[in-house]
Amino acid sequence: MKRILPLILIICAFLTAESKAQIRYDDYFTSKSLRIDFLLAGDCSYQKVFIDKYSEEPIWAGTRTNLIPSFEYGEYQFRAYDKASGTEIFRYGFSTLFMEWRSTLEAKSVPRAYPQVVTMPYPKNTIEVEFFERNKADGKWVSMLKSTIDPASMFISKESKASYPRVKIVDGGTPENKVDMVFVAEGYTKDQMAKFEKDVRFMVDYFFQREPYKSRKGDFNVWAVMSPSESVGPDNPGKNYWSRTPMASTFYTFGTDRYLTTSDYKAVRDVVWDVPTDAIFILTNTEVYGGGGIYNYYAMASSDNRYRGEVMIHEFGHSFAGLGDEYFDSETAYEDFYNLKVEPWEPNITTLVNFGAKWKNMLPANTPIPTPVDLTQPRKLGVYEGGGYMSKGIYRPIDKCQMRVNTKDGFCPVCQQAISNAIDYFVK
Repeated sequence: MKRILPLILIICAFLTAESKAQIRYDDYFTSKSLRIDFLLAGDCSYQKVFIDKYSEEPIWAGTRTNLIPSFEYGEYQFRAYDKASGTEIFRYGFSTLFMEWRSTLEAKSVPRAYPQVVTMPYPKNTIEVEFFERNKADGKWVSMLKSTIDPASMFISKESKASYPRVKIVDGGTPENKVDMVFVAEGYTKDQMAKFEKDVRFMVDYFFQREPYKSRKGDFNVWAVMSPSESVGPDNPGKNYWSRTPMASTFYTFGTDRYLTTSDYKAVRDVVWDVPTDAIFILTNTEVYGGGGIYNYYAMASSDNRYRGEVMIHEFGHSFAGLGDEYFDSETAYEDFYNLKVEPWEPNITTLVNFGAKWKNMLPANTPIPTPVDLTQPRKLGVYEGGGYMSKGIYRPIDKCQMRVNTKDGFCPVCQQAISNAIDYFVK
């Protein structure tokens, strides 16, 4: 019996893993998307989810194989279950600008609400969905809201939105087997769309000069969506400049002049509702230096600043691969963004709480931990103190990676591996 029991446990574990891995897309989903609009509301001490609207959209361009990813990135998580069987059929991790705002001083005294969107393949049968937040105290998932959705409900909107002209810049193949990267125009007037397309082509050429994107260009489709603005550029409160644009982008996010974002993610998704979309890049028509990027949300950068290519690469690293900022010596508006007693979920920073789950196995033999900075070897792999906006207690893989400085030397091996894993999620 002692010999048989372990074998039984191994078989059961294998069958459980197999049943989880073999979720057949066609058993549960159609080729369309279910969009869920909701609000995240609260302050520094609490947050809640409020459902706004359910919609049917015409395209699901995302993965049809990795419906439950092997990694758990993001400050939030969305799960969908088949109501009849209870089987988990879809999972999606993401972060939001609201989460960052909760770490600011303002959140200690003023509550706010930010519009949000998640999308999933359109279900064939009734599902239960659940939203989770990552508990900062221990890094574990805490349920925020459960809701049941009947895909045949007459209250699921099928209303069309504005459909903008688009150009396919890179044609890698069928959307469901590729990374569909979508550039959208912000702060370009109707008469400036030729400039927008030229700016996108510059960015795309620059993007595919950088590894690992260069080696994996064939895994991408790239679109340019021509969404016109009534005026040029984003808002710039520091210069008392206010613009009318589809996505309400602005500098001075949280009081930081270069932080270029929009808090209206609903407006962002409205622009791409009928375009195959896995990753969104908002290209903003301005010479002013700035940008922003949030995991599975969007990335954004200026079109005409001389550092535009490097900013794009950096910000897309956040939004696409979940890479954390490695800098620690510049102005930020956050207060105690990371709990040093918990391992960060971002793959390229560590508190050493669970370093074995990060890049420990990539280190050369006898690498000291922490690793002293050697100015003559800024790209030597190690464990260097400083990162995540904090000078103590958080560590980065090399001294000067793309996620710390605007460098043409590019990403470190750890970040490159994380990006490759993100590409694999969509194409394998």
